[in-house]
Amino acid sequence: MENKITVSIGDRFVAGLVDYSIIYGFFFFFISQYGEPNSEGGYYITGLPVLVPIIFWGFFTIGLEKLFGATLGNLLLKIKPISLEENNKITFTQSLKRHLLDPIDMFLFGFIGIIVMKNTKKKQRLGDLWAKTIVIKS
Repeated sequence: MENKITVSIGDRFVAGLVDYSIIYGFFFFFISQYGEPNSEGGYYITGLPVLVPIIFWGFFTIGLEKLFGATLGNLLLKIKPISLEENNKITFTQSLKRHLLDPIDMFLFGFIGIIVMKNTKKKQRLGDLWAKTIVIKS
């Protein structure tokens, strides 16, 4: 399995940038279209519509990983996460764990994730370590 680990930190950064540009773009579009103006010139949403961006995030990250084995950014860069356990196929729980830690891994433009990847043998970020996954060329 060691020879499969050829994904550069740059590839992972670009894949994350693609994914989260789309996610943030959707968030801003949704809030500007369906939100209420606030006193500071921005918009806010309350009630059940708050769930729409969260569901979109879940589908776009976890859902796509389960359906296609990778997010859109990963597919574009021809990389994919795999499990270090049993059959290498990533589970729903592993995908959830990977992406729940995205805010920490991507803090300060990915600084935390880059530091962790540089200091782990298999170039894992915090989410990968928790989920017991790695990212390989597909």
